[in-house]
Amino acid sequence: MNALTNENIRLGFIGIGNMGSRIARRLLEHGYKLMAYNRSREAAEALVKYGATVADSIPILASGTNVILSCLPNDEAVKSVYTDPHGVFAYVHRGSAIIEMSTVLPATSRELCDLSREAGAQCLDSPISGSTPFAEKGTLTLFCGGDEELFQAAQPILSTFASQYFYLGGSGSGTAMKLVANTLLGVGMQAIAESVAFGQKEGLDRHRLLEVLSHTAVIAPAHLGKLSRADLEDYSPQFAIRLMNKDFRLILETAAAANIPMPATAAAFQMNVAELNESNEEDFSAVITLMERLARLETSNASRMLQGKERVLIVPHPGVVA
Repeated sequence: MNALTNENIRLGFIGIGNMGSRIARRLLEHGYKLMAYNRSREAAEALVKYGATVADSIPILASGTNVILSCLPNDEAVKSVYTDPHGVFAYVHRGSAIIEMSTVLPATSRELCDLSREAGAQCLDSPISGSTPFAEKGTLTLFCGGDEELFQAAQPILSTFASQYFYLGGSGSGTAMKLVANTLLGVGMQAIAESVAFGQKEGLDRHRLLEVLSHTAVIAPAHLGKLSRADLEDYSPQFAIRLMNKDFRLILETAAAANIPMPATAAAFQMNVAELNESNEEDFSAVITLMERLARLETSNASRMLQGKERVLIVPHPGVVA
């Protein structure tokens, strides 16, 4: 299979959400011809000024392109887009390639790749690790499973929006690795939240606690930027708590099917659900505020925290993913 460059392929992109829109824009800026489809047409039309065309339907996109990328919210959406009577598999050309970037069950990825082969297409499950700022900069991480020949050929595409991408093995391997990574992401955030509440309850100044914690080896790069934002009580979503909630569900469902006990993950999931009930558009780091409330701590708002104190910016490591 030849390298998939901007000179020899026509891209179709399904799912123009927070991540998909940024990835599609980078592909367009790197000279790829791209047709976009989104259930809400307005999101796809926002890419026209960057050079995209808009497909009125999935059949039009699948029949008019030879490499299809998708970035969708859940398993149900992925199955619908690909397997419905008017889905991708009913119209895709033989010899086409599919790069599916959604975070779903490994079983869903395996099913999708099996159906791709039946349709005469090659398939990669390539879920994304990284939040919207990394998508804008092109520094995402991708975990890839499925057709290794396609992984090699697709690297010109992947490199436009990801700074690192790893091949893990057969279909479902990429999504399994994404769930492994997000287990640590979510459980680690809950541990930080408990530690921050504990430290304050023992009399530590909140700002100083967060500042010093950021200089220790126990904070993973993916969590470092969260401390800086928590210091300002900024929980606007980079990775929304509802998405972390979805991933916890996928992790625990997959673990249950394999008879793997995951008690720490289950506990973190329950705390995540408790904060999700307050607001599903907060960042997943908002579990810090939940633990502070449970500890009966009253934190100052960002403006009062800044008064009379010199602040030291907590700067994330450039290789951070979240």
